[in-house]
Amino acid sequence: MEIDLSAATSFMATHARLLDRRRFELLLGEGDTEAVLAAVDGYRNPDGGYGWGLEPDLRAPESQPGGALHAFEAFEAIAPATTPRAAQLCDWLASVTLPDGGLPFALPVADAAGCAPFWAQADPKTSTLQSTAFTAGSALRVAAHDPAVARHPWLGQATRYCLNAIEAIGDTPHAIELLFAIRFLDAASDSHPEALDLLDGLRRFIPADGLLPVAGGAADEVIRPLDIASEPGRPARTLYDQAVIDAELHRVAAEQQDDGGWLVHFASYSPAAALEWRGYRTVGAVSTLKLNSML
Repeated sequence: MEIDLSAATSFMATHARLLDRRRFELLLGEGDTEAVLAAVDGYRNPDGGYGWGLEPDLRAPESQPGGALHAFEAFEAIAPATTPRAAQLCDWLASVTLPDGGLPFALPVADAAGCAPFWAQADPKTSTLQSTAFTAGSALRVAAHDPAVARHPWLGQATRYCLNAIEAIGDTPHAIELLFAIRFLDAASDSHPEALDLLDGLRRFIPADGLLPVAGGAADEVIRPLDIASEPGRPARTLYDQAVIDAELHRVAAEQQDDGGWLVHFASYSPAAALEWRGYRTVGAVSTLKLNSML
């Protein structure tokens, strides 16, 4: 299946937010790191965290763990370049980490307009594996090329929390929690050998077809293998048969829409978020296909 990159570029120009347009340019070798950093800086708060809808379904201005995830994604995209903003984000995360070393699912918002209820109604006093894993996992991927992040005390604290929480995971983890736990372990395996044993322990939750139904999500919403293990040669990829991965890669390629972009298969909580998720998804789809030599 041949991908129409010209149509994808036109889709991004027509529909995507500036940050994803800059990331898309960088992905195609046509952009520069400073443009990506300038775009993500628009979501930054004086406290060093990120809000303002950087997580599309959390449109409140306050800094949030969800915003940190997406900021780290931008910092990962500029590798091998680094930015002091990444370590400053670790400073902010340290300031909101709970005594047990974990992060709450979300912090309070003053105005929940445009925010998904699960963000706006989260308990800020209880740590969750999901938010700690998605934040620490993305930070570990930045740490692979940024020594200031790698040696930051917050990352060590959050990593230990996640390793302990995954070791104690229950018999029926939510699909999204499992997604981020596996992605965290994949990143942590480069510096923490015990992550590989924990990853193998999560194998029991992966069905033969690799599809994880999302309880409470949209109708037929599932976490798919490439959502978890997009990069070949990484430990997370060992959870899936190669035939499953090959079929998923061809499915992603075939899902390019007539307008050049890709769809998401979960509910959005504002008209802006619906468009922003499509731009974000298009960057992710093209990145996955490129990583797997499909472009």
